[in-house]
Amino acid sequence: MNNTIYINVVIEDELSLIVLRKILNESQRSYSICNVLGRQGCSYIDKHIHGFNNASKGIPFVIVRDLDYCECPPYLINTILAFPKHQNLIFRIAVREIEAWLLADKKSFSSYFSINKSLIPHNVEEIDNPKEFIIKLAKKSRKRNIRDDVLPRKGAKQGPGYNACLGYYVINHWDVYTALHNSDSLNRTFDVLNNFSPLNDITASFSHP
Repeated sequence: MNNTIYINVVIEDELSLIVLRKILNESQRSYSICNVLGRQGCSYIDKHIHGFNNASKGIPFVIVRDLDYCECPPYLINTILAFPKHQNLIFRIAVREIEAWLLADKKSFSSYFSINKSLIPHNVEEIDNPKEFIIKLAKKSRKRNIRDDVLPRKGAKQGPGYNACLGYYVINHWDVYTALHNSDSLNRTFDVLNNFSPLNDITASFSHP
């Protein structure tokens, strides 16, 4: 019997995809990604969410979006999903950005970045701009390659190797189980993925988010 759950994923950028792949691989279910959509920021997700919801009747969709500067996850969910959500649509929010999930494994992150662990706050979800925070941490790194990759050049928002640097960290060092204990939004996402069962009857009733 094949218990694999085939899904489409929608993400904001390449780093989000690497993180989501790691989470799916570490989950207690067997997921297989069919298509990857997005990589165009949160506006793309918000614009096409209704279409993803309709398409999820045929194949489940997993969407991960940053909270950014929105007030709170429930407000963002109610704003974007202003229609009945299908059970096969998994919509998760990283508070406030997916980078906070990476910081939630303080020991691994501080070791990889070669910084003092005390520089990372206990509650990473209270960091207003995790991406900007990571760039500031990179300035303190004792590793030149970290500084070269992460620190932005003139006129840029991030370094030329930002995604590659953090992607390597996710694949080779980041511990999902450590991080979920320090990030409520990651913990909730992991729990949803562990307990998800796709609805095969496409004529079944919709449920509200």
